[in-house]
Amino acid sequence: ALAAGGVALLFLGLKAPASVPVLLLFAVGDAVLGAALGLGASAIAATEFQAVQFMPAVILPQFLLSGLITPTSSMAGWLDGVSRVMPLRYAVDGMGRLAHAATVSSTVWWDLVVIAGCAVLALAVGSATLRRTTA
Repeated sequence: ALAAGGVALLFLGLKAPASVPVLLLFAVGDAVLGAALGLGASAIAATEFQAVQFMPAVILPQFLLSGLITPTSSMAGWLDGVSRVMPLRYAVDGMGRLAHAATVSSTVWWDLVVIAGCAVLALAVGSATLRRTTA
């Protein structure tokens, strides 16, 4: 998170956000969320091949509906509704709000809470489905 934030701010010309520490907190939260989603999906899968097949099914819809390609406001109403249950939308919205505001608003904090909650939920699903063996 520090390396990616440093490169974006220093070398790629990212406009300084309302709060650099909160931006780095978002980066860490997004990294943990990505790892948690991967672990959750791989724990549900029966084989490694099945886990690899799960990744496009988990990641692609989130990427397409997150607002990175097209604003969510210009999507059909039902697609906007579907995107509201996907954590990547909150990551994109939160970082966008943080980059374009002078102060950190309560909606930015809410986006961060949603990201953290989804990461915890994905880790809980992954840990609940792990096979336990006794020696």
